[in-house]
Amino acid sequence: MSNLVASAARARVAVGRTLKPRCFSSSLRRLDDNAPKPPPPIDDSTSALDYKRTLRHRPPPLPAMDLPRSRSAEEAVTNILYNTPPPSLQPFKKHVLNCLVQNEPGVLSRVSGILAGRGFNIDSLVVCRTEIRDLSRMCIVLRGQDGVVEQARRQLEDLVPVWAVLDYTDTHCIERELLLAKVSILGPEYLEEQLLGGPTHEPRRIQSYAQSQAEPEHHSKLEREAALAQQFEHSAQPEPAAPLTPSQALRLKSDNLQAIEVLAAQFGGKIVDVSEHSVIVEMSGKTKRVEAFLSLLKPFGLLESARTGLMVMPRTPIKQIDADEAQEQGGVVDASLLPPG
Repeated sequence: MSNLVASAARARVAVGRTLKPRCFSSSLRRLDDNAPKPPPPIDDSTSALDYKRTLRHRPPPLPAMDLPRSRSAEEAVTNILYNTPPPSLQPFKKHVLNCLVQNEPGVLSRVSGILAGRGFNIDSLVVCRTEIRDLSRMCIVLRGQDGVVEQARRQLEDLVPVWAVLDYTDTHCIERELLLAKVSILGPEYLEEQLLGGPTHEPRRIQSYAQSQAEPEHHSKLEREAALAQQFEHSAQPEPAAPLTPSQALRLKSDNLQAIEVLAAQFGGKIVDVSEHSVIVEMSGKTKRVEAFLSLLKPFGLLESARTGLMVMPRTPIKQIDADEAQEQGGVVDASLLPPG
C-alpha cells in the first residue's frame, strides 16, 4: 500500500514538472509591457546618517555665552520670582551657514522650520544642486549670537537628510550676489507716472481740474464733483511733469541711458534689456557693493529690483614658503642654464 502511495506522489510531481505555467495573453499584458518604468533607485537620505556615524568624532563644547559677572539686586529678585536668567549680552552678528543636504523633497522646509522655531529671521537662503546628482548646497545668512547659532547648527546637522553644516562666519570666502534692476530712462520726474502705467511703464498723467473745466460742459454734475475732489486731493502734491516732445524725450532717453551704462560699467555690470521707457541692469558682487549700486541707481528712478541672495565659497589656502626654505630648495644655480646677457 505504501508503495502505491509513493508511486502516485512521484507521478504527480513529474506531471507538475512537465506542465508549463499558464500565460494569459490579454490586452492588459501588452499594456503592462509598454508602461513607463520607474527610474533606477538612488541613494536615499539614510546615506547621510551612515556617513555621520562613521566619523565618530565628538564636537567641541559650545562657546560660552557670557562671562560670569556679579548680578544686581534687581536681577537676583527677578530670577527668584520668575526663574528667568538675565539676557545674554553677546553681540548679534552675521553668520553664514553652508549646508550639504540630500536632494529630496521636504529638506528645505525642515531646515527652515528648525531655524524659525529658534526665532531666527533668515536674511537670505540660496539652494541649488551641485555637480553630484544626489547632493544639494544651501547657503543661509542670518544674524544671531555665537552660542545660539552653534546650537542651531548642531541641530541642523542631526537631521537625517543633512550631510554636514559648515559655519563660514570667520572663514576667508568669496561672496557674490546677483542683482537685476529695472531703471527708468525718463528720469525721476516721470517715475510716479510710470508706476501707474502698468507693465509697460508708460507714463500716465492725471488730468488736472483746469483741463477738465476747459472741456465742453456736457459733463454731468457727478463728474465735475469728482474732478473737483481729485484736484483738491492733489493740491498738496507737486505738479505732474509736463509732456515731452518726441525730440526732447529722445534726447533725455539717450542721456540717461548713457549715464546708466557708464555707472554699470564702473561696478562690473551690464545692461541686458532695453525697452522704450526703461532698461534692466545686471550686476554681481558683494552685498555691500550691491547695496551701494542700488543707492546710486535710485536717482534715475528704480522701477523694480530682484536679488538672489548671498552665495559663498571658501578660498583655497596657499602654502607659504619661507626665505630659508626657498634658498635650500633652490640650491646652486647652474650658469649654463641662465639666459644670455
